[in-house]
Amino acid sequence: MPVPTPSLPDSTLVDRLEPAADTVRMVLDTDAYNEIDDQFAVVYALGEPTLEVEALYAAPFDNDRSSGPADGMRKSVAELERLLERASTAPAPDGFVFEGSESYLSGPDEPVESPAARDLVERAREHEDLLYVVAIGCPVTVASALLLEPSIREEIVVVWLGGHPHEWHTAAEFNLSQDLHAARVLFGSGVPLVQIPCKNVAEHVKTTVPELSARLEGHSSLGTYLYETVADYGGADRPWWGKEVWDLAAVAWVADPSLVPSHLTASPVLTDDQTWSRDPTRHPIRVARDVDRDGIFRAFQAALDEIA
Repeated sequence: MPVPTPSLPDSTLVDRLEPAADTVRMVLDTDAYNEIDDQFAVVYALGEPTLEVEALYAAPFDNDRSSGPADGMRKSVAELERLLERASTAPAPDGFVFEGSESYLSGPDEPVESPAARDLVERAREHEDLLYVVAIGCPVTVASALLLEPSIREEIVVVWLGGHPHEWHTAAEFNLSQDLHAARVLFGSGVPLVQIPCKNVAEHVKTTVPELSARLEGHSSLGTYLYETVADYGGADRPWWGKEVWDLAAVAWVADPSLVPSHLTASPVLTDDQTWSRDPTRHPIRVARDVDRDGIFRAFQAALDEIA
């Protein structure tokens, strides 16, 4: 199966990378059990009135919170179901949460079959309106869908949180490093892509346990659950400890792009040593360069109040 190559004209890509003016259709691809930030992003997406969340996909992850990618994916399914149970107005999990990939790509053109990848292919074709695919974990499920059916790049916009700014000395970070093949599909396929880098961008969406205690604890079952996921996280008992809630930035760009300023640039090439190689003749993508930390948390709070 050949790796998809860019087919959309640069002018079309530029148009589709402009922030949406109206309510948008979206799916959220999330390694929800990996950390504590995905839970906040899910709540923000579900409660934000400008977003019509059609499905949640569970992404794989492999670290000390899982025994491997498949286990991480299944733990993410369970975490998504726990969140939905606590949300008073969220959709029921049946037919809304899809299992994603159980493994990473074994090669540059070897998709991993999964219910989520197949749902993405089908859902992208359902309507004339663009489908926004917000991926806040390893992008293997999104990459697999693009490899299974390259034509869906004409129907979707991918917003991915991963990697670092292109001028940084390394691209390596958790979401990217788990599957270089999948990351390369995003940057090389010509799909309309918005990258939310971690260094100097998403890392600034940060909070503390005392702040979450004041704002969330005891106000609702869902708010208390979010507070407890942070308070129980490793390191939370250290003095002056703060925690990045990285993934809020990806949802914020779709919901209110003014909260996540961005610019157009040529898609970089991801090298084998996980650095960026620049080629100004490549197709355009959009890259976030800053965040309004306070504005993002205020928008998250309003969304939480909608579904708590």
